[in-house]
Amino acid sequence: MIIRSASFTGSSPSLKQCPDPVKPEFGFIGRSNVGKSSLINLLTGNSRLAKISGNPGKTKTINHFLINETWYLVDLPGYGFARAPKSARERWTRAVEEYILKRENLVCLFVLLDSRLKPQKSDLLFMEFLGMNYIPFARVFTKSDKLSSAALEQSIQNYDSEMFKAWESLPSTFVSSVVNKTGREEILYFIEETINNFSNTV
Repeated sequence: MIIRSASFTGSSPSLKQCPDPVKPEFGFIGRSNVGKSSLINLLTGNSRLAKISGNPGKTKTINHFLINETWYLVDLPGYGFARAPKSARERWTRAVEEYILKRENLVCLFVLLDSRLKPQKSDLLFMEFLGMNYIPFARVFTKSDKLSSAALEQSIQNYDSEMFKAWESLPSTFVSSVVNKTGREEILYFIEETINNFSNTV
């Protein structure tokens, strides 16, 4: 897929403020500081599209980016580490949960996982939540440039082993590095194929 245009269209504090559900959407979510904004900028080829912050948990709203005038990339608030009152974190959680469960044009959710870390309970529980609610998702292991090839493979295997305790099969998996610019073509191809399948079913 060639990215011809990418523009920020707005931030929504809840589902009802989101754009009309007429275009396919791909959500991006993960633990705070997993490299979500950097990956979004890599995919779109615009280093300034999504704001990158050194403060974990900076994304507080559902942010829509219109890509090629045909589909939305959606930046969702991360989970964990957010320096905000408990009431605010609970509000974000409710908004994200409502979006995930009720957004009829959400065709896939990309769950970003820090490849440097052992399997995190919050990530495993979140993916279990998606599976229990039949939400299509894919895994993206970020910051792969920080590991050797062997260590990266072991990190993915560690997640696979944990997930196979409850899952019969695993979702599509991608590896990305903003530094090395890897994973971009594979993820965009997956999105393109998913859009084609989505269009054929509506």
